[in-house]
Amino acid sequence: MKNILVVGGAGYIGSHMVLTLLENGYNPITYDNLSEGHRESVLGGVFIKGDIADSKKLKEVFNSYDISAVMHFAAHCYVGESVKDPQKYYQNNVLNTFNLLKEMLNAKIDKFIFSSTCAVYGNPQYLPLTEEHVFNPINPYGNTKLTIERMLSDYDKAYNLRSIRPRYFNAAGADPLSRIGENHSPETHLIPNVINTALGINDVLEVFGDDYETPDGTCIRDYIHILDIAQAHLLALEKLLNGYGSDVFNLGNNKGYSVKEVIDMVEKLSGKSVNVKIVPRRAGDPPILVGSSEKAQNILGWKQKFFDLETIVKTALDWHIKLKEVKNEKN
Repeated sequence: MKNILVVGGAGYIGSHMVLTLLENGYNPITYDNLSEGHRESVLGGVFIKGDIADSKKLKEVFNSYDISAVMHFAAHCYVGESVKDPQKYYQNNVLNTFNLLKEMLNAKIDKFIFSSTCAVYGNPQYLPLTEEHVFNPINPYGNTKLTIERMLSDYDKAYNLRSIRPRYFNAAGADPLSRIGENHSPETHLIPNVINTALGINDVLEVFGDDYETPDGTCIRDYIHILDIAQAHLLALEKLLNGYGSDVFNLGNNKGYSVKEVIDMVEKLSGKSVNVKIVPRRAGDPPILVGSSEKAQNILGWKQKFFDLETIVKTALDWHIKLKEVKNEKN
């Protein structure tokens, strides 16, 4: 069983990656400072509480385990917050990742999976977005991810540190067995906020504009099920382990769903109405953002299992109902 270090493995995406590794014969070693993750979301393997800024702790981990590869999910990822507090994002996303890579090189670990973002492209010049689209991030979050991607390209040339960087927009859904799911505080993602409004946890759902040039006037976005994202990362990992070089892959579904379509689906599956308030558009929100997955399909052999909106929302809804019940029991 190969040891795979998953930094940020107690978070939303990281915990589903740990689960996927467990189910595919790997030994995940979760390394997380629990600032945003949850210890109970790590369903197996080794857990180590630590920060990637802590060189001493990283050295201990690399000396204690024979690590085959590192997977990085420990970035801050809120666009709005990055605009208000860019220092926080450059510190963690760039400087702390630099520290992680430094300790990897010292330990002679040369395989790295970096969870990136389609935010590196900025406003789309064409759709669906392909890997060849120009880089023009429009917020500090996208800037920090692009900085790391460029760093990894340089490290490949200089140190032969091979990396694969999946880029995607909106991770969504939950484990179909409701063992783990999305649990942010505060929550900024659309699907959980629609669900929380339907469940009475939130009073109202704010929709930022309904006058876009789309069929129903609301923004269209790409939603990829969290386990499909984890599966793509697993395929990328196995490519690296088998000698494949550095590369990038967009994870998209070549189409998207509007805000209204998401609301309608939640209402259909929950049997409850969602109290909606239309508010002004947010600056910099393009009408449509969707990514291509053609390259990932052709090279990684990636095939989405949970590609339709109903399945994505159903797994999220089941999880949030369970999460509400657990919180009510604690109270």
